[in-house]
Amino acid sequence: MKAFANTDEFALLYPETAARLTHQLADHPLFTLEALAALAARMRTSDIEYNRGDLPLGIEFDSVPANGLSVADTIDGIHDNGSWMVLKLVQQDFAYHALLTEALAEIGPAVQSRTGAMLKQQAFIFISSPHSVTPLHFDPEHNILLQLRGTKTMTVFAATDEEIAPPEAHEGLHMGAGHRNLPWKSAYARRGQRFELVPGDGLYVPLMAPHSVLNGPDVSISFSITWRSAHSFAEADARGMNALLRRAGLTPSTPGRYPARNLTKSFAYRAIRKLSVR
Repeated sequence: MKAFANTDEFALLYPETAARLTHQLADHPLFTLEALAALAARMRTSDIEYNRGDLPLGIEFDSVPANGLSVADTIDGIHDNGSWMVLKLVQQDFAYHALLTEALAEIGPAVQSRTGAMLKQQAFIFISSPHSVTPLHFDPEHNILLQLRGTKTMTVFAATDEEIAPPEAHEGLHMGAGHRNLPWKSAYARRGQRFELVPGDGLYVPLMAPHSVLNGPDVSISFSITWRSAHSFAEADARGMNALLRRAGLTPSTPGRYPARNLTKSFAYRAIRKLSVR
């Protein structure tokens, strides 16, 4: 079964514009709560993140409250325990790996014609209670979120908005000294693009574009398929180089978005990193 009904709009807007897609995985048996509970039971605990879902739009990672439940109890009571959960790197499981590979193969030609090979292919599954919130954050991957059950509103902001995601936040994330969560100000609300998602809807979120999520009145299950590109790795390394320059008291320029190659800074950072591990 094909994952996507049509990828023409995605092909036109990739990689820099959020794009709505239509998919055909909403009734797939791998995404029932029973199947996901079984998946979670055979996963490493380090690959499962979960917490309370009644969060503000802006919160530091260290301040996110636990829900006081086990993984199994969180999934079993997800209808009314007010929780948010992500099963990470589910491509490590054979069945989900096959599904990820098949889905990405369908959009592969559109991706490869723009940003080259689809590197570091990974998948994540989100299981959320009604009205739970995923705070404002950004991710270092190209990402398509597929809504499978329930509804949610995703608000996506421009990846180039340095007030919402300042250079230091990018550098901290890529250097391992920061987190994906970003501070929130109410003035940001009018700058985002809102997407109302129902089962069968998908949404492409551009690389490092800040976004937040508000679930609807029912349990939500979403499947996120991600990949990296040579461009994304070059931008990350250029951000790392900028962090070093900033520590030296300089004010470096922001790395260019696609199709900029960011070669000078990325090569310099890779060379410094190699020297530091010798």
